[in-house]
This record gives sequence, C-alpha cells and structure tokens, in this order.
Amino acid sequence: MLDSDHARQNRIGIAWMVLGMSAFIANDAMIKAISERVPTAQILVVRGLMAMALIALVAYRMGVLHRIREIANRWVVVRASCEGIGTFFYLVALSHLPLANVTAINMAAPIFIAVMARIFLGERVNAARSVAIVLGFAGVMLIVQPRPGDFNLSAWLCVLATLVYSWRDLLTRKISPQTPSILITWATAAVVWSMALLVLSIQGWVAMAWRDVGLLAIASVFLSTGYYGVIAAMRHSELSVVAPFRYVGLLWAVVIGYVFWGDVPNLLAWGGIVLLIAAGYYMIWEASRR
Repeated sequence: MLDSDHARQNRIGIAWMVLGMSAFIANDAMIKAISERVPTAQILVVRGLMAMALIALVAYRMGVLHRIREIANRWVVVRASCEGIGTFFYLVALSHLPLANVTAINMAAPIFIAVMARIFLGERVNAARSVAIVLGFAGVMLIVQPRPGDFNLSAWLCVLATLVYSWRDLLTRKISPQTPSILITWATAAVVWSMALLVLSIQGWVAMAWRDVGLLAIASVFLSTGYYGVIAAMRHSELSVVAPFRYVGLLWAVVIGYVFWGDVPNLLAWGGIVLLIAAGYYMIWEASRR
C-alpha cells in the first residue's frame, strides 16, 4: 500500500510539473512578443502585480489568505529569495547570450537537482534513472544546438542561475507541509516583482498599448499557474522523478516557435525531441513500476 501511495504521489507530481512547464512556456511566448515594445523590467513589474493580485484572490477563495503571515517562515523567504536571485542572473545572461545557449544551460537543472537530492536529501537515484536524465539533457542539446564559442562569463552566470534554481527546488522540501502552496506561490511572485521594481526605478517607465496590458494579464495567469505547478510537483514527489519533466517545456517551445515565428526544427532537433519523449516516458514507467 505504501509503495502504491508513493507511486501515486510521483504521478501527481509529474502531472503538476507538466502543467507548470507548459504554463511557463505560454508565458514566455507572450513576454517574447511584448518585449519588442516594452522593457523587460517593466514587463515583469506589470505582470507581477497582476499575478500577485490573482494569486491573492485564489488564496482567498481557498480560505487560506488569512494565513499570509506564514510566508514569513525562514524557508519560504529563503526559497523566494533564491527565485529572485536566480531570475536576476538568468536575465543578465539572457541579455548577452543567444536564447539557445541560455536554454541549454538552464535545462541542466534536472541533473543538478538529482545530484543535490542524493547528497542533501538522501534520495536514491539508480543507474537507469540517471541514464534517463542524461539522455533527456542530450535531447535538449540536440534541440537548441548551442555554439561552444559563446560559453563565456555570461554563460557562467547562467550556470549559476541554474544552480540557484536547483537549490530553490530543494528548499521547497524544507517548507512545512502545512503551509499552503498558494501562499508560497504568492511569496515567490512578490520577491521577483520587488527585484524588477528596483531595476525599473533605474530604467524608467515607457508608455504601453492596451493590447500589451491585456497580453500581460493573460501572461500573469500562466505565470501563476507555472509557479504553483512546479511548487506542487517539488513538494510531494521524488525530485529526481519529476525534474526531467521540465523538458516538456522545450517540446512546447518547438511547437510555439513553429506556429508563431516559423522556426522549423532540423534533423538533429527532431532527434532531440525523440530522446526527450523517450526519457520522459521511461521516467513515468519506472515510477509506476516502483
């Protein structure tokens, strides 16, 4: 019975991760479209304000908003701070590197998480699961095909961001199970918003079209869903099982890139997609079998 419950929790965690990463890619697509007209910091501030309002409304409807003081818990604050710091490093790297390179480095997170989970949480990562994680990352590399010559200081900043994100995911397990995930989601959005507001105070505000405001409102829904999905996945499942399903985001990125920007994957990229699907399917099968 315990093994059955364990497998069920892993399956639920996988579902949350798939939902979360899918929402993140939808959010990123909208941000990419708006960023041609509006500075990044301003996008994050407007979107973050909407996301915080939406998350607070959901928390109220869930009957937990009155427990908002629980986000002052040490682990909630530290986790949210990691989110903000990681976002800062990631955006700095993104401003100096091709998107393909940044994506490839950031998708190394499942490997970092699996290693950290083994060291700090004592999770058992068997050989087969390790192979699946590495194959998934190989698929990522085949899809984005980064240029080796671009691996410079900015790339190391992206590696640092990935490490911080991985540590953030581990810290999720330190938070008390009694603390509602929706409140952790709000704390995360609030820290990222605060950091973006600081940058915006330096960059300055530009006029926005109502169309962009509407797109940011939709993006805030996807962002909130993404935050909550990843938090829920990390809190109740084995990290090394759910982490590889971050790769689902890349599959959506390929589809969205083709539909809206005409980006067509080459033969190597299609090989990477096959590896990602195979690795993800194996992780589902292995989790269910155990």
